[in-house]
Amino acid sequence: MHVVVATDGSRQSLAAAKQLKAFADPAKITDISVVAVLRPLAAVAFADDLAEPAKTLDDMSFRAAAEGAVAAVAATYDGWGPKVHQKVRSGSPAKEIIRAAEAVSAGLIVVASGGRGLSDSVLVGSTAQRVQHYAPCPVLVVRPAKRKPRAKR
Repeated sequence: MHVVVATDGSRQSLAAAKQLKAFADPAKITDISVVAVLRPLAAVAFADDLAEPAKTLDDMSFRAAAEGAVAAVAATYDGWGPKVHQKVRSGSPAKEIIRAAEAVSAGLIVVASGGRGLSDSVLVGSTAQRVQHYAPCPVLVVRPAKRKPRAKR
């Protein structure tokens, strides 16, 4: 089975990648495609919380940030078994994740819910929901862990 793991550069997308590893049998997964999607006319850069920070302004391109995020998530699967492919696509995130899954006849898509949204109510209508609704295969949506309440002083 081929699995598509989507990343938006958030820590939550890394947690989603690790969740797949926590329960899946690597002997039944032949390939994993780690996919990031750049929005062509985005006003905000691809925010990469996973890779090493850029050292110069030249290193701060959207594509470089996306490639860094993909490489960081792909590293999660080093030595695990399945062959890992790294891809950066351009377009609408939900559409491109679905197209990537269709291109490889994926048996599963792994996506984080809540990687970059403003609140839980906004997240429900996010890329994860659109992928879940239109995907050609099952979708594992990994929700963020609940935050522990801060102790009062």
